[in-house]
Amino acid sequence: MDKRFLALLAAVGATTIYGLNHTIMKVIMPDYIGPYGLVLLRVITASFLFFLCSFFFPKEKIDPKDYFRILAATAFGMCLNMVFFIKGLSLSTPINSSVIITIMPIIVLLLSAIFLKEKITSLKIMGIIFGFLGALTLVLYGNSFIKNAPNIPLGNAMMLINAFSYGAYLVIIKPITGKYHVITLMKWMFPLGILMNLPFGYTELTAVDWTALPWEGIWRIGFVLFFTTFLAYLLNMYALKEVPPTTIGVLTYVQPIIAILYASFTGNDQMDEVKTLATALVFVGVYLVTKRVKV
Repeated sequence: MDKRFLALLAAVGATTIYGLNHTIMKVIMPDYIGPYGLVLLRVITASFLFFLCSFFFPKEKIDPKDYFRILAATAFGMCLNMVFFIKGLSLSTPINSSVIITIMPIIVLLLSAIFLKEKITSLKIMGIIFGFLGALTLVLYGNSFIKNAPNIPLGNAMMLINAFSYGAYLVIIKPITGKYHVITLMKWMFPLGILMNLPFGYTELTAVDWTALPWEGIWRIGFVLFFTTFLAYLLNMYALKEVPPTTIGVLTYVQPIIAILYASFTGNDQMDEVKTLATALVFVGVYLVTKRVKV
């Protein structure tokens, strides 16, 4: 089977997981575990799983000149990205988070233009403007549905920072995804993520009463640990070996479709006029940013 097709399939799989995750993860906090404790638990679990996987793959030595890139990618992808997303989600709603994350292709484009010298056309500039208008609409006005959402504007702003962080992670890690195996990179990055997240999450993680967790809390935490953290990162890293980061970013527009359907079906969120307008602005922005112009 064509490698590019498999890479796209992997990226779609990761996007589907992320779309479901907005609601599944939201219900966990704060009744079962605090947001920072969940981040720390995610990186600990992923470190263990990728360490086990490494025994089945050839050992690779990291070039010293790549140490800083791996450290920077870890800071953005396994620390800032996770911390701002989970804390923001705990304050806001699943649909808000899924819409805000779709501006990532725009962020990836901006960062790619700066660091990878990707050209920005006037059409893409219009897309950037529409996308940020949509995100800004949600941050300022997307607070009409309140269910386990104590501070929606702050949560939306934090998830906007999350989108920047994950976009930076994709751009930073891309140059070395073809140099090392996915397992090698993950085996290095997630343990570094433990060290970075330990000061934030230690207290919340150790406060969890694991013996008192109901089945609902167990399966949701299990989904976040295995599918969202381990499998989704693995699928995205595999996809990055064959397709550019902008392509991965584009597929995030599928997330709100999945998230809106699942959140509405489960009663954890609902669409309204503001969210509809914000979603439309973001989608128009993503379309303009990713549209190919014939020369």
